[in-house]
Amino acid sequence: MAIEQIKMPQLGESVTEGTISKWLVSVGDNVNKYDPLAEVMTDKVNAEVPSSFTGTIKELIANEGDTLEVGEIICTIEIDGGGAAPDSAESNPAAEAEQDSDPQSQAPVANEGNKARYSPAVLKLAEENNIDLSQVNGSGAGGRITRKDLLKLIETGSIPQHAANASKKEQPAVEQQAPSQPAQQSEPAASTSQPQALSVPVTAGDIEIPVTGVRKAIAANMLRSKHEAPHAWTMVEVDVTNLVEYRNDIKDEFKKKEGFNLTFFAFFVKAAAQALKEFPQVNSMWAGDKIVQKKEINISIAVATDDALFVPVIKNADEKTIKGIAREITEMAQKVRAGKLRSEDMQGGTFTVNNTGSFGSVQSMGIINYPQAAILQVESIVKRPVVMNNGMIAVRDMVNLCLSLDHRVLDGLVCGRFLQRVKEILENTSKGNTSIY
Repeated sequence: MAIEQIKMPQLGESVTEGTISKWLVSVGDNVNKYDPLAEVMTDKVNAEVPSSFTGTIKELIANEGDTLEVGEIICTIEIDGGGAAPDSAESNPAAEAEQDSDPQSQAPVANEGNKARYSPAVLKLAEENNIDLSQVNGSGAGGRITRKDLLKLIETGSIPQHAANASKKEQPAVEQQAPSQPAQQSEPAASTSQPQALSVPVTAGDIEIPVTGVRKAIAANMLRSKHEAPHAWTMVEVDVTNLVEYRNDIKDEFKKKEGFNLTFFAFFVKAAAQALKEFPQVNSMWAGDKIVQKKEINISIAVATDDALFVPVIKNADEKTIKGIAREITEMAQKVRAGKLRSEDMQGGTFTVNNTGSFGSVQSMGIINYPQAAILQVESIVKRPVVMNNGMIAVRDMVNLCLSLDHRVLDGLVCGRFLQRVKEILENTSKGNTSIY
């Protein structure tokens, strides 16, 4: 017999961790290859983790509700072949190799289990923010410190730091000495890993709502975006009177012929895709030491449910007609609300268009869908009196387009030109010069 490991898969581009929402198997269950083992939630998608082997469930390493980074072991399976099954001390060679090669983890491992096996993402974030990991209580399996734990500390401003005269090279020594520090020094450090929300008083009549795994994942991704990307914001107003008249004239015939609605949103997505083709700098991502300008124009669209927000992707939107985009918007929205959205439906997005106007919003600043460089908010179309070029006042259909941008990647000049081009496309959309097919 041999023991094989099942690890947390990457369920979408930029997804770095997932939460076990429900185990579908128990220890001792026999499973076939491709059988679902667990339901996993991320900020982008809900999905099932399939078995890579046929065998018997040996150990469930993660508990329901645990959040693990991509590549971490969630369970082990005993399969036929390969000689005698290794005992528990030998069943995780990857973890042992990591402990042997990591000087920071050798001293604390015996007493603190998984807490001191820091992932590369945790080490990088700790180094960037001078966080003393020996003073952090982890929320992961076995007390392991996750990236989410560090982001909570950064958000609250309660960062346990090394001594002022300690250099980065001295950090392992500091961590090894931490257990021997006086109790009065270690107690405040332990409390810093608790989020401030825990101190909110609860009085009679208050309702406490548990935070779901999806909501936790969304919060972590939004925090990462705001923490890492310097957001800037700009807005233009667009006269879409001709577009509104055109769409209203053909919407009933379109619905009867095609079987789905022709929404205003499809026109905005198409206009954004066309402008991205002309201003490819906006279709970029920050990659640390470089900026990646994406060739494909894949538009992420935000679809909300009662308790979560999902971002499916319209692939190659610049090559699709308005009809084709309208069809995909309808299909993606139906998948989200039916719980049938797949991980591949969420991958590959390069730019996000959000239909905030569906809720009556007229002005908003969106948080960028990390690691993309910008997000466009399409606000509500409202009738307003407008001074025309001839000096006359007329009632027109107006909409605000609000663009949030990552100022590491984009500057105001290119974003201003991009928005002006979107405005030009929309204001020239009419029955006479625009085809939906």
